[in-house]
Amino acid sequence: MCRNRNSATTSRQARTVLERFPAGGPRSSWPAEEYAPAQRAQRISAQVVTDLPTGQIYAITDTTTQ
Repeated sequence: MCRNRNSATTSRQARTVLERFPAGGPRSSWPAEEYAPAQRAQRISAQVVTDLPTGQIYAITDTTTQ
């Protein structure tokens, strides 16, 4: 997807890392993909993101957690 530079969002929202998973693990992103829906079932808005430079997969939320 090509974005016009003027249409890109410039503000950054704070995110909380709920859990870290190694991208090189034997199941790859599966643990994260299973963890995120379990968090959403508990009303925590979780999503999965991959950090390619570090080789980590994160389950994150944009909401404040306790």
